[in-house]
Amino acid sequence: MAGQMPFRSQQQRKPSRQLSTDPRNELHPHMDHYIGIDVGTGSARACIMNDQGDIVGLASETIGLWQPQTGYYEQSTTDIWRCICTSIRRAMDQHNIDGDTIRGIGFDATCSLAVFSEDTDEPVNVTGPDFDNRDGLDRNVILWLDHRPVEETIKINATNHNLLRYVGGKMSIEMEIPKVLWLKNNMPKELFDRCKFYDLTDALTHMATGGETRSFCSVVCKQGFVPVGVDGSVKGWQEDFLTDIGLKDLCEDNFKRMGGVDGVNGKYLTAGELVGTLSERAAQDMGLPPGIAIGSGVIDAYAGWIGTVGAKVKLSSNELDPDHAKNDVSQAFTRLAAVAGTSTCHLAMSEKPVFVNGVWGPYRDVLLPDYWMAEGGQSATGELLRHVIETHPAFNEAHSVAETFNTNIYDYLNEHLREMREKENAPNVSWLGRHFFFYGDLFGNRSPVADPNMKGSVIGLSSDKSLDGLALYYYATMEFIALQTHQIVDAMNKSGHVISSIFMSGSQCQNSILMDLIAAACDMPVLIPRYVHAAVVHGAAMLGAKAASTNKEGKSEPLWNIMDRYSKAGKMVKPTTDENLKKLLKAKYKVFLEQCVDQQRYRKEVDEAVTGWQK
Repeated sequence: MAGQMPFRSQQQRKPSRQLSTDPRNELHPHMDHYIGIDVGTGSARACIMNDQGDIVGLASETIGLWQPQTGYYEQSTTDIWRCICTSIRRAMDQHNIDGDTIRGIGFDATCSLAVFSEDTDEPVNVTGPDFDNRDGLDRNVILWLDHRPVEETIKINATNHNLLRYVGGKMSIEMEIPKVLWLKNNMPKELFDRCKFYDLTDALTHMATGGETRSFCSVVCKQGFVPVGVDGSVKGWQEDFLTDIGLKDLCEDNFKRMGGVDGVNGKYLTAGELVGTLSERAAQDMGLPPGIAIGSGVIDAYAGWIGTVGAKVKLSSNELDPDHAKNDVSQAFTRLAAVAGTSTCHLAMSEKPVFVNGVWGPYRDVLLPDYWMAEGGQSATGELLRHVIETHPAFNEAHSVAETFNTNIYDYLNEHLREMREKENAPNVSWLGRHFFFYGDLFGNRSPVADPNMKGSVIGLSSDKSLDGLALYYYATMEFIALQTHQIVDAMNKSGHVISSIFMSGSQCQNSILMDLIAAACDMPVLIPRYVHAAVVHGAAMLGAKAASTNKEGKSEPLWNIMDRYSKAGKMVKPTTDENLKKLLKAKYKVFLEQCVDQQRYRKEVDEAVTGWQK
């Protein structure tokens, strides 16, 4: 078992009655604020956004993660909640924000499964074989990347149920229904029968308000919920599907343990709609006054869409791009949100449902009512870059040199590539890697092949162990990420999307060579947000703003209007106009596609050759 991470003591402070020291708040003493909460795989973050859309406070806290055995990843809502509350208190303290100016709170989180007891509302431990809480850590979350339900996922996909059309044809092992089925197959029956199940973001709004309202984003995107009226869906949850896979007991009492039936014994809302208000207990934990509006939450990548695609774009420090100066919701259909971190999620909105092989969705109502979302992705981008660099023989030397120059290894390698270009008098950096062909699905393929068994391949290997060799391998990895982005965008557009620009977020935005490559490979502009590291939590704060706009009749301001008002202008990376570079990348893309197809063909031919062999 991995080492257990102790809980951190919660900072104690009385709610401040002083005004923010931000100069805007001194000029506007009654300025409103909104809190965004982002719960990622490794940390919980809180940002404070003022009513001009500026982030005036930001803090994070590391979340505990346990691995009881290989492929198992568990967390605790108790620990996550403490990290959230600590982050809020620290973010408020940064500028002495008065708690009475907080009008709304929005949550996003990873699409992980959280389990509670239906009768006591206490966390239920998900660690077998005993499923008890003898260590007192409340490990009741099966993390999204947990791969324990292998057999359950195979069983689910063997049904070929119609709802699988809405998750790219196959339900992923990363989704929550396979994990619920694993618990059914492994928990004592009397314990499983007492469990109720939440997507993590719904668990957090439940803990904040005490209510049972669920988010369309959570249940539609990751739990097999088909909105009423789509393909004849009557209750959202599909009784025949749950029965076929062995979860008939979840159909009892109108699916109460999953959230119920909308308007009967449950309530489901689109992004940012008012879930309820901050309870006395939760308010005390956060150091805030009770009664603050809580918005319906979203999966973390979807908060990245909210925090980026509404931005106006600057061509220069003062000049807005005329094509983006006025934002209409229809412009969202042309904008792909690429939320890049360890992996990258690609999100696109459409007016009508668009089915794309290997792309999850289409999902209705999850962000804007009556519109549809599609979710593609790359299983590893940031993690792939890290892996390639750290496993190369020259890594230690490169790391030492980077430290000498007081820079990170990515910036150092980018500069090394530029120096190599100058030494070779090359027309561009891509020229250096013209004969190096790297296909990088080392961690499987999410889109558009949707094959977790995909691997990597290299053509052009040499015995070079030098810094130049590392820089070349690093460049080829960035080129792979860019070419695969092109492949995903191309697959989506061929199926009916109309993507013409990419709105990036995450630390990879700071990598200028990678951004140039993505723009060149896709032949479309890449937009970099103002808040590179905080686009997701900024989007969560906008959910809080939408909830706070709710009037007495229950109507709230459209989310797109809020995004348009609070999003900050970013900068544009234009696609190359160098025809020679375009020609080179076009040739490299052809090889990339051949490497992808050839790998599948090679595996098939070998599998046929060894059929019948005894292991």
